[in-house]
Amino acid sequence: MIFFNCDYTEGAHPAILERLSATNMEQTIGYGMDDHCKHAAELIKKECNNEKIDVHFLVGGTQTNVTVIDAALKPYQGVICAASGHINVHETGAVEASGHKCITIPSMDGKIYEPEIREILSNHYANGGDEHMAQPKMVYISNPTEYGTIYSKAELEGLYALCKEYGVYLFLDGARLGYGLASKENDLTLEIIAQNTDVFYIGGTKVGALFGEAVVISHDDIKPDFRYNIKQHGGMLAKGRLLGVQFETLFESGLYYEISAHAMHMTEIIRDKLTCLGVKFFVQSPTNQLFVILSNTAIAQLSTNYKLEIMDKVDAEHTVVRICTSWATKEENVTAFLADVERALS
Repeated sequence: MIFFNCDYTEGAHPAILERLSATNMEQTIGYGMDDHCKHAAELIKKECNNEKIDVHFLVGGTQTNVTVIDAALKPYQGVICAASGHINVHETGAVEASGHKCITIPSMDGKIYEPEIREILSNHYANGGDEHMAQPKMVYISNPTEYGTIYSKAELEGLYALCKEYGVYLFLDGARLGYGLASKENDLTLEIIAQNTDVFYIGGTKVGALFGEAVVISHDDIKPDFRYNIKQHGGMLAKGRLLGVQFETLFESGLYYEISAHAMHMTEIIRDKLTCLGVKFFVQSPTNQLFVILSNTAIAQLSTNYKLEIMDKVDAEHTVVRICTSWATKEENVTAFLADVERALS
């Protein structure tokens, strides 16, 4: 069985495993205070061209989202997000369990836009606020989104300007950020993202690491006592250097960008072939997640050898499936998959 259903089926890039093995017997202090974590943080600060940002390392995406949101918001405050947003759909209500309501906006492409957000903010604050409703204090976006779409520099700048106008935080979930940065349609950099968000994170779990996310905080109000929030949410890894070593490896020589570009190359091969075969796309995604419409018969045939993510029913005979590449996708598996797709469609 070959897996194309997600981008975290493999372990870690060999360079990370080698580095972890080479440093295995080092004695370091714990909880992310070691030299590896400090060095990794400095590398990320350099990539963001900003020495004033704070960088913290956590283990996984849900833990990171909950920790960041809970650190930034008061108990009566909520977070605006797409209805399809990860915090609203795929985290078992973790954010709301921490006391912060997800204020959702319907979205066909996974993105939320300035006019929709402005309407929510202006309606709430029109008469000085409404204490009977959760107070919107943060806007949460993902880049790439759950549908593989990305924000442009102009869109991000517009969202950030709106957030500053209303005094709310902008938080960017970067679980798959590497694949967004590697997209041919992308015009963002880590520096631009750091300039136009209050907090974001660089995902490692889905981009070559065994586990780990790097939280980057720009807003001074979120920085104080952030480590207390990490600890309270169970995110303070005793052997924190395991996170530092991984992000050192990813950013010392550009490995993060290199392996992200590989995933995008594999995606482009798949996209081009499916386009030639006349396959219809549910949404136009420029990153490593493709959402295609296939007949249920074709899906059944492919499912004997390939693991695909089954999404929504289109009609009685067709379904949307997600095809996902990663840093570890092998070209020979892509070639075999496309040959089988062609046979399934014939």
